[in-house]
Amino acid sequence: MHNHAGHASQTGAKPAEAPPLRLVAWEVTRRCNLSCRHCRAAANKGPYPGELSTEKCLRVIDEIAETGSPIVILTGGDPMMRENIYDIARYGTEKGLKMVMSPCGTLLDDENARRLKEAGIDRISLSIDGATAGTHDDFRRVDGAFDEAMKGIAAAKKAGIEFQINTTVTKLNIAELPGILQLAIDLGAVAFHPFLLVPTGRGKELADQELSPAQYEETLNWVYDQRSKLPLNFKPTCAPHYYRILRQRAHAAGERVTVKSHGMDAVSKGCLGGQGFCFISYRGEARICGFLDVSCGDLKEQSFGDVWRNSPVFRQMRDLDSYHGRCGYCEYRRFCGGCRARAYEVTGDYLAEEPFCVYQPKAKKK
Repeated sequence: MHNHAGHASQTGAKPAEAPPLRLVAWEVTRRCNLSCRHCRAAANKGPYPGELSTEKCLRVIDEIAETGSPIVILTGGDPMMRENIYDIARYGTEKGLKMVMSPCGTLLDDENARRLKEAGIDRISLSIDGATAGTHDDFRRVDGAFDEAMKGIAAAKKAGIEFQINTTVTKLNIAELPGILQLAIDLGAVAFHPFLLVPTGRGKELADQELSPAQYEETLNWVYDQRSKLPLNFKPTCAPHYYRILRQRAHAAGERVTVKSHGMDAVSKGCLGGQGFCFISYRGEARICGFLDVSCGDLKEQSFGDVWRNSPVFRQMRDLDSYHGRCGYCEYRRFCGGCRARAYEVTGDYLAEEPFCVYQPKAKKK
């Protein structure tokens, strides 16, 4: 495996200023009741040694708040398996951060949902990977997971917490995407975010179920066709080439591209890893994203702000012109950027061109 840390400084290029921090996904625990087929963390019940202490978690929140005012997604594993999750959420809320959560749903009942709301959690995301109990439970490898998620959604609604539905899209469930979208609308979700599989962790077992580049293109064009007809925010995630398609289609139709760069429903650019987004692992490692297992700094040793501003890997992410292959000279590179995690999984080089993109840039290779 190649690792190009430090590449940006070796070229003599002036490091880009750190962009505003917009989103932090924080794996507060790796413990989980489920063992889903696609799990990036390959999570199970644990225990997992090295989890950040409560005291350290609160210090990290202080450091995040000093660096910017991002949305902080408490994720896992299942963040609700962490006993003091309400204290962590409340502390972030008191610091002025928008705290949201991505629970599995199995532990979400009326009482827990009320406690989350009191701690300042105004939105949660829940994963639904099939339009029916049968297909969802098979994907999650737990009988009853669909019904548990439905109960969790009902509890969230009762507590006044808005919710979005996330779906990991593979060949196994691509035909169900319209059905899951309709389910999200019927349930009253504020957003539906299909995630295009990044085969890391247990997801590697699904690598042969990953969509082909042509299927990616077809799916993302379908998303584009739906986007203006729906009563909820609809945005593909881990699919940076959608932001190319958005521009290509709008341009072809003579329409202006409208982007929203802030807030929970931002539609701004493709991969934000190191350019507005940061992932924190349960051990306190900062990373470009949860799917790219390359440490950008250790928050047990360094402050969050120092890592965000100075990590060599984050600096490389900001130097789009130095990406390798097509991604380094594509005219859409500022909008897309390619998926760095898929590039790393396929080639061992996180600066390589996005392997699941069919587009041939008009620009000539440098």
